[in-house]
Amino acid sequence: MADNIRTNEQDLESEGPVPHASTQDLRLVEAILTGDESAFTSLLERYQRPLLRLALAIVTNRAVAEEVVQETWKGVIEGLSRFKGRSSLKTWIFRILINTAKTHAWREGRSRPFSSFDSPEHQHEPAVDPSRFKNSGIWIGHWTSAPSYWDDHTPENLLLAKESRVFVQDVIKKLPSSQRQVLILRDTEGLDARDVCHIMGISETNQRVLLHRARSKVRSALERHLKEGEAEHGS
Repeated sequence: MADNIRTNEQDLESEGPVPHASTQDLRLVEAILTGDESAFTSLLERYQRPLLRLALAIVTNRAVAEEVVQETWKGVIEGLSRFKGRSSLKTWIFRILINTAKTHAWREGRSRPFSSFDSPEHQHEPAVDPSRFKNSGIWIGHWTSAPSYWDDHTPENLLLAKESRVFVQDVIKKLPSSQRQVLILRDTEGLDARDVCHIMGISETNQRVLLHRARSKVRSALERHLKEGEAEHGS
């Protein structure tokens, strides 16, 4: 754990430019280091649930995920005095979580190196038509439009939308670990591609491929689910 923390920011820096910590980040770190318990409490409240979501994307077992999060916070406390602001605080904390969770996953034989996703098997993995995703602008890689079924706010469709959110969560849980991680970091936590690459230690190309495949699978599964729901409610 200590070695992971010591090299964490160095790894981020060596992999290329990444947004530095904000003034707010640095002030929060300073407050925590001076013994301000409320500052650490605010940090805990801000990241506890996101960290657990990300841990579950790697180890899947909730008990183990909670242990990973606890170890992450221990790592944060131990390493905070060495935080130099060469990345955002969020990126730094998530990187510690990723390293901790991967150690647990490898120990349990549940993880493979990211390089394995360059194999022919994964290069030919089915995906939806790329034209269904934006290929330019700030929303590059996002869906061109939401499913039309969500536009009608009838009670039946509102119920279907609620059911669909649960369904999507289940689909995400079944994605390969690396795809779940990228999807959660990009679409749930709102991190940009550079941050995700640094957190996960992968190339921009790998990040783009993993994200596209994850979104494709979720979109395809959701469309099938919505069509089945429309047929059921329309019958």
